[in-house]
Amino acid sequence: MDCLRGLIRTGVLVIPASGNTVCFMDAFARMLGSDGTLIAENGGAYRIGFTGPVRVFGERSLAWDAFHTVERHFAGKGKALELYSPNYRFSDVAFARTVPVEEVRSALEGIAVQVIDTGFAIHLQSTGISKGKALRALAGELGLPLEQVMAVGDSVNDLEMIQVAGIGATVANGHPSVRAAADMVAEKKYGDGFLEAVRRYLPYFLER
Repeated sequence: MDCLRGLIRTGVLVIPASGNTVCFMDAFARMLGSDGTLIAENGGAYRIGFTGPVRVFGERSLAWDAFHTVERHFAGKGKALELYSPNYRFSDVAFARTVPVEEVRSALEGIAVQVIDTGFAIHLQSTGISKGKALRALAGELGLPLEQVMAVGDSVNDLEMIQVAGIGATVANGHPSVRAAADMVAEKKYGDGFLEAVRRYLPYFLER
């Protein structure tokens, strides 16, 4: 948090991106002290500033139809699914990782939705949604060249964002696909790896 706040103090636009809901990310942005610009729901929603409208990709009705298909599949096996924040989501449906994600994908074979396993929850969304797509749209609204953007992520849902940004970085424990796509792979894991990446590229941002 201190690293992020330090970047904000130097004038760097910090945009948190997550699979979490807009309201959760709003609270995080306020705690962080950023300007409120954020990406939520794995790129299914984004917002510029605290007062900007929430931009939404995809059709949530498709995600709900897919969820009910999965729900019926596992109900036949005596398993109930635990929804995550269903009343606060704009583009996806998320539920607990209490069932095998590959079985979820199998149950939805032939249905035009994507299944995202973030390691914290399983998300169902319209196809084509990603943090990278949201970043591209957000940067376009801001008039911010993507080559001036640095993205740091570690999970499969960060892959497109890493590829879209001018500089893509990940930590030592990042997913193999993310490590393969990144311009920089930190030697350290988790927060220490993030700090390592920021320290390496901070002079680049301060010169802009």
